[in-house]
Amino acid sequence: MRTVTSRRNLLIGAASLTAAGGLLLTNGRPAAEEPRDPTEGRKLVFDEAFARLDPAIWHAGAKATTFDSGFYGRSAFSRIDGEEGFNPYAIVDDASTDNGKALQISAQYIGRPMHVPNYYGNDLPEYQWISGNIQTARSDGTILKGWRQGYFEARMQFPAHPLSFPAFWLMNGRSILFPKTSIELDVVEQKGWEHDLYGAYLHEWGKPGEHHEGVGVPTGVDITKGYYRYGLLVEGARCRFYFERKQILDPKRQQPVDWTLGRAAEMDAGGDVFWPLLTLALRSDVPFPNPLKPQDRLTHMRVDYMRVYA
Repeated sequence: MRTVTSRRNLLIGAASLTAAGGLLLTNGRPAAEEPRDPTEGRKLVFDEAFARLDPAIWHAGAKATTFDSGFYGRSAFSRIDGEEGFNPYAIVDDASTDNGKALQISAQYIGRPMHVPNYYGNDLPEYQWISGNIQTARSDGTILKGWRQGYFEARMQFPAHPLSFPAFWLMNGRSILFPKTSIELDVVEQKGWEHDLYGAYLHEWGKPGEHHEGVGVPTGVDITKGYYRYGLLVEGARCRFYFERKQILDPKRQQPVDWTLGRAAEMDAGGDVFWPLLTLALRSDVPFPNPLKPQDRLTHMRVDYMRVYA
């Protein structure tokens, strides 16, 4: 789905992300596929059904970081009460979800100069969008909710849109205040014009030991037409990714994707944890629609739930 790059690169000027099938397994051991449900034998330790957006759990706005502004792509991530007269966060009725409610995160084109603090695109017409990002961490280093390992899952429906870039991903706690090195686990990244494909990635940023893995995941279904489950099982140094609770395969070798965290021992020694993010961004590495159609000035992604089993 993309070459080795990240939201960090999108900040600087948009890396080229391509739908490149899948990368070979690199951990040096054959990965045994686990046909069983990854939640079996594990206890539900976090269950966010989004009856409301609780600020004691979720911090909304720019990504929690001291490395940069926390924005990336073509949109400014709104704080919890909205920006520029638009609030992208809403709890909506939805009969397709477990509890009849969903978190809706929207992106809207404002199309005029904006005044979002620290956002580089306020005066750039193509970048005058407001969208949303929620996370269980703050830029002062506070981790509201975090886990070193377990099975992380979100049930989501993505928009079909010429710019949309929704994601469910994890960062490590130490990355906020000590960003010389960081770990990023992208459970799902989806491009709005690819309706049956998404990407999963592992990034260990910074020297020494920088390490990247990535794979495109063909789904066989249109993931903009309904809710689907995207999961990641972290056990020690092992990272296994799931779609609809089935372990994803390397498309080239048809072997389960089973990647290794090089900094697992470092995380354990420092008592580090992963914290989740749910994001609707807009890509900056593709041409701006000309014209921008009226129906593309507002788009939505929905989240049924986000859970952790340990």
